[in-house]
Amino acid sequence: MGRRKHRPRRGSLAYMPRVRAPRPVAQVRAWPAEARLGLQGSAGYKAGMIQLFMIDDHKGSLTAGQEISVPVTVLEIPPLVICAVRIYASSTKGLNAATEVWTTELPKELSRTMNLPKKYDMQKALGRAEVLIKEGKAADIRVIACTQPKVTNLSKKKPDLLEIRVGGSSIEERWNYSKELLGKQVKVGDVFKEGEYADVLAITKGKGVQGPVKRWGIKILPRKSEEGHRQVGTLGPWSPARVMWTVPALGQMGYHQRTEFNKRILKLGSDGKEITPSGGFLRYGQVKGEFVVLAGSVPGPTKRLVQLRRPMRLPRGAPTSPPSITYVNTTSQQGA
Repeated sequence: MGRRKHRPRRGSLAYMPRVRAPRPVAQVRAWPAEARLGLQGSAGYKAGMIQLFMIDDHKGSLTAGQEISVPVTVLEIPPLVICAVRIYASSTKGLNAATEVWTTELPKELSRTMNLPKKYDMQKALGRAEVLIKEGKAADIRVIACTQPKVTNLSKKKPDLLEIRVGGSSIEERWNYSKELLGKQVKVGDVFKEGEYADVLAITKGKGVQGPVKRWGIKILPRKSEEGHRQVGTLGPWSPARVMWTVPALGQMGYHQRTEFNKRILKLGSDGKEITPSGGFLRYGQVKGEFVVLAGSVPGPTKRLVQLRRPMRLPRGAPTSPPSITYVNTTSQQGA
């Protein structure tokens, strides 16, 4: 008998089901358990990619100490407005929202996202929250923040609502910190520093319904195949007499939520002219205000909201000090 050939399947089943994301804003399902007091995330809009040169500070790297070229992604991150504080209580099915405390100084543009209450007793809501804290029923504290797209170069005015966990060593410490943030603005520099790492969550670029060749990477059938070429050769055996879910099939491709771990923050700034190419980013334009430069690529198309989270699993031996950037390439992306 001849040796049996082994061919690994094409396309990972770890990302099934490949369905469209429910909304263009990613949902953060886990937060790091940090004792560091402060917000554990931020969010901004993807402007595009450029190239910069820096000194490689990774120990053990073949190019350690040398100047290297790095492709980077630029995010424009205006300050987040803290609209509310949400207290969670634990139950047999996980965390449940127990109460919320909203600020009375909400942005006017937030009415495009939700119906703003005409009458709201903030002191009464604070009293309910204080009772939960004193009785020890609070299990987690998070804030509800909204973005300010009107400050950026985007044409949209409707802000996006986010939920961000507040880190800290105790519930009381986190609660006192959250109360002080109500109604205020938080900059990305208050959460992250240059040289640190962050997890990136976003919705990928949508590609619509695609066939199995493009969606799963299967081979195109030979020329003499009767039924077609860009399809599956067999849907399965006689037994079991059904089509398994593992068989590559056509369907939705793209517009999925994806998380990329440990993206290094190479640069933080408040003047977008430092990193905006001549003539602006393609399909975005000029970066006006605060920005973040991340090493590598980021899921999603231009103008997509990208969330940054404190790292869940920081790599060992990774440099955390600010990198030494020697040159930022801001030549025109339009050939001008």
